[in-house]
Order: sequence, then structure tokens, then C-alpha cells
Amino acid sequence: MGTERITIFDTTLRDGEQSPGCSMNLDEKLQMARQLEALGVDVIEAGFPVASEGDFAAVQAIARECRKPVIAGLCRAIPKDIERAWEALREAARPRIHTFLATSDIHLAHKLQKTRAEALVMIREGVGLAKSLCPDVEFSAEDATRSDWDYLVEVFTVAIEAGATVLNVPDTVGYTVPDEYGRLIAHLKAKVPGIDGVTISVHCHNDLGLAVANSLAAIAAGARQVECTVNGIGERAGNAALEEVVMALSVRRDAMPFTTGVNQEAIYRTSQTLANITGIEVQPNKAIVGRNAFAHESGIHQHGMLSHRSTYEIMTPESVGVRQTHLVLGKHSGRHALAKRFEELGYPLGRTELDKAYKLFTKLSDQKKEIFDEDLLAIVRDGLTHIPETFKLRALQATAGTSMFATALVTLASDGGEATETAMGDGPVNAVFAAVDKLTGLKGRLLDFRIHAITGGADAVGEVFVQVEFDGVTQGGKGASTDIVEASVRAYLNATNKVLFARRASVPAAAETR
Repeated sequence: MGTERITIFDTTLRDGEQSPGCSMNLDEKLQMARQLEALGVDVIEAGFPVASEGDFAAVQAIARECRKPVIAGLCRAIPKDIERAWEALREAARPRIHTFLATSDIHLAHKLQKTRAEALVMIREGVGLAKSLCPDVEFSAEDATRSDWDYLVEVFTVAIEAGATVLNVPDTVGYTVPDEYGRLIAHLKAKVPGIDGVTISVHCHNDLGLAVANSLAAIAAGARQVECTVNGIGERAGNAALEEVVMALSVRRDAMPFTTGVNQEAIYRTSQTLANITGIEVQPNKAIVGRNAFAHESGIHQHGMLSHRSTYEIMTPESVGVRQTHLVLGKHSGRHALAKRFEELGYPLGRTELDKAYKLFTKLSDQKKEIFDEDLLAIVRDGLTHIPETFKLRALQATAGTSMFATALVTLASDGGEATETAMGDGPVNAVFAAVDKLTGLKGRLLDFRIHAITGGADAVGEVFVQVEFDGVTQGGKGASTDIVEASVRAYLNATNKVLFARRASVPAAAETR
């Protein structure tokens, strides 16, 4: 039996970005899109153009810059959405309009207030309009897995007749199970006229932890496009994880004879790029890209690994781009060696970025005897951000003890010069955050605070991730330093600067879809 190619449709920048705390600005979306192109995904769903001016600008910019993959824009099956999507996509080398309409009775009645017949008219007109603008049109039947199967046959028949080239069968609320989903795909393949001439796509959510399993079952039943996200991010419990789908097909090609165009060795780098941008750390036991994915602690496992790696590893770390050599540089290393190592880690730096990275590197080298890859990644995360820094940290001093309130003195620089404030708190981190709020004029409410040591030893770099709410808007921030209080204030400032940048851009939050 020959191998068939599965199309990998990445929706990290659309569905993934709808995860709380995962919103990205234009520069960050472009950075992620470039990495997705380097990863080799077939389709990048760049956003929902009608949702906001920011989403429109991001889709347009990605369409102009990323020329290898298909660039898709999502839109409801209504004319203004479809026309706005095409306006954003029209300069793409390979554009796709992705339009959708809910088809389950519960959505038709309670969300759309439409009858089944009225929905069919909307689908015919919407797909027809999209086809008149763009040769590649995908139609999604939102909440397909809770829709009547015979009605879905009608829906997809109309979509094909109107010109759809891809039919998506989304498990919008993560409701289905693998056997049932496979039977649904088989039913559609058997009953929808002309379906052999289009691509069947699947888009699974992970509410029951079955998104990847459902996607693989759909492939076995005849689907040939999988919609997924890096690290499995997405609304609620997330989407099918791209890295898990790709590596399942790779490792178990004996059971699933399919290939993808993904550069597997770029998987880990892509996962880290997303974590760096959003500040949402990958869970340690996450399959494929978690830091424990290739760790072996049990004595029996370690003995087996020393005897032969295949005893407990079904794939090698190197196959997904996880490097085994960590110690790379010291304080006497030069600029050229630093640039080369950043490039090996997947971050080729221009001269300006390299100059900034080298300054941070030499500063860190004075504090640490040994510099690890993780330290370098922290420099990228904290020091080379693309968010304009309205406020920059100039000085920090905090004191705390077992029988006293913590106090902090913070100096920030802005266009208006430097200013200093003091504050008290129930700990040094709380105190410095309060001082920052006084200086910026914003009042943040800390929702999440996570810290981990990037490397071992007493001089380890600590990395802090925060989620902060400012007047109902939540932003993530990240910071790194050998001083954990400094890392904390850098993370808090990162979130603050993101909020200020978003306010200047006047970008409303994207609407929730599918």
C-alpha cells in the first residue's frame, strides 16, 4: 500500500490565538508565521480579518510575506465577512477563503435563529461569493459532530455545487469519539455526490482529551487535511496538537501509511518560538515537546536506555529538534560564536539584534561561569522582544524579611525621562509590582505567576511568566534574570508594555469562532 500525503493546516494564529493569554501583536504573528513556514506546514490560517483591524492587518502582512504555504482567512458565510477576508488575502501567492456556518440544530436554533433550509441558502450564496473571488474555498460545518448526519450530506452537497474545494468536518466542542468520528467521515464519503473531487478536512477540539485520536481516526476513514495548532493551544482545552499528529504519523507509518511535508527537526524550535511569544510554557509532560518527553528517571528505564535507546524511546530527541548538548559558551566567547549558536538554535539574528543579544550575553557571563542553550533562549525571550518598551527598567531594589513588610524602590525610564517610586507589599515581588503600577498609572491584577530555573546551579537563570489583568484585558508577560525579583518585574513590565501597545493600536479582541 502506497503512502498518501496529509495536508497540515495550522490554525495557531487563528484558533490558537483565541486561548486566554495567547493574543499576539502584528510583529509576533509575523514571527510565528515565518517559523510555521520554516516548519513546512501546508496551510497557515492567519486570522479572522473581519474581527478587528489588527486581525486584518496581520492576515494581510502574512499573505504578503509567506509565499510557500497557502494562506487562509476565516469568515462567516455572510458577504461582508467574505469580502473583507478576500481584501486581506488578495496579495497572497496561494490564498484560501475559509468560510463557515453552524449546522447543528442546537446552533441553528439558539445562535443563528435559522431553519435548516435557510442555512442551506446561506451556504450556497456564501460559498458561491467566495468562489467568485478566490479559486480555493474551504467550507466548514460548525459543530458538525452534533449535526444530523443526513443533513450534513445536504450541507456538503450544496457546498460542493457552489464551488468548495475543501470540506471541513469540525468537532467544535470536542464531543465525538474516534470510532464515531471515523464512521461520520465514512458516511459523508459514501453519501455526498462529488466528494471524491474535494479534500475532506477535520478540526478537532480537545475537551475530552481526544483531539489527536479523533483526527487520526478521521484520516483512517478518508480525511486528508488535519487542522491543528502548535503545542495544542486553542479555545477551552485546545486543539489537536500539530506535533502529536505529525509524529504519530511518522512513528507509526506501519499502521498509518501517510506522510506530511513537515520538517520534523523544526518541531521543537517551533514549539519554543510559540512559548516565547505567548509566555505560555509547555507543560513538562507534554508529548513530543515537553521537557520530560525524553527524560528517564526510573532505574529500570535508565538501565534499558544505557543498553539500547529503543527500549524506552520510540523516537529520538534529535528527530524533533531537541539537542542533547547543552553547554555551549563561556564569558570569553566571541560575537561570531554567539551568532552561530543562535542560528543553530533556530534564531538567526541581524546585526542590531546580535548587538543587543551580545550585550545581554556578556552581562550574563559576568554573573554565571557556564552559559547553556536555555540561557540563550531566555535572552531571546526577554531581551529581543518586538513590543515597543514604553517603560524600561533602570534600577530595582527590594528588601524583605520574616518580621517586616517588604519594600521596593523601582526606577523606570520612558519618553518623559526617568522616575522612581517606592511601595510596600506582603513580599518583594508584590512590592515591586505595586511600585511599577504607581509609575505607569495602570492597575494590574495578577492572575497567574509561574517561575522555573532554566538551568541548574545556584547561579541559574530564573524565568518568570505572568498573566495580568488590566481593566478587563488580560496580557501575558515574561522575564528572565539570575535575580528572581528582577525577572518578576521584567515579566510584569512586559505585560504592561503589551497593554499600552495594544491601546495605542486600538485593536479590539478577536471574536470567538468555531
